[in-house]
Amino acid sequence: MAETGIRLNKYLAECGICSRREADKLIEEGRVTVNGKTAAMGLRVTGKERIALNGKMLHAPNDKKILAYYKPVGVTCTEKDKHAEKKITDSFNYPVRVTYAGRLDKDSEGLMIMTNDGDLIDHMMRGANRHEKEYVVKVNKEITEEFKAGLEKGVWLKELEKKTRPCEVEKLGKYTFRIILTQGLNRQIRRMCQTFGYEVQSLKRIRIMNIRLETLKPGQYRELTVEEMETLYKSVGMNID
Repeated sequence: MAETGIRLNKYLAECGICSRREADKLIEEGRVTVNGKTAAMGLRVTGKERIALNGKMLHAPNDKKILAYYKPVGVTCTEKDKHAEKKITDSFNYPVRVTYAGRLDKDSEGLMIMTNDGDLIDHMMRGANRHEKEYVVKVNKEITEEFKAGLEKGVWLKELEKKTRPCEVEKLGKYTFRIILTQGLNRQIRRMCQTFGYEVQSLKRIRIMNIRLETLKPGQYRELTVEEMETLYKSVGMNID
């Protein structure tokens, strides 16, 4: 007999709460209830149940929302850190519950993808897929060919015990360069620059895969066009249904 419904972690992801992996943690922590009872891992639901997170009822969205958002400097990519001076939920307001697919550190600015499609977040966050992200970076001293070549070749990051993948770097000015990465290590660009004795003065993400920041100003967002959404889903191997 075929199983009915979908896994609870997938349902939570479709509600725009988080990715499926993060949903598993919420379920393990006992923060999710179904019809008043603490949910178990692997539980399947139809959406007709009374499903709640931290006591708050959830409702699955009827359609997918994907937004391009310009995160300002000073905003922390978190929804619940009480120590953060300004959380992303404080600066981003949208009528449908959405969350972020990938982060930017507090001191960086630029493009973020906000969505209520947890499956899309899962696919975008898989490092093995080598999705491109493009940045414009300003450093504190003149960019040399040695520095540029070193970044492109890949950098051993002692703190993370990892070597960065080869990347594309273009010098834009005396202190400014453009860089395209295919991985997302913690504070990667800042760590890469520090290895060569450079300090990042400003860092702006201008592209994630086929989505560009365009004319957005800090704090603004726009809904993706149908063409952008179709290309994005195709790029991560999903159907837009």
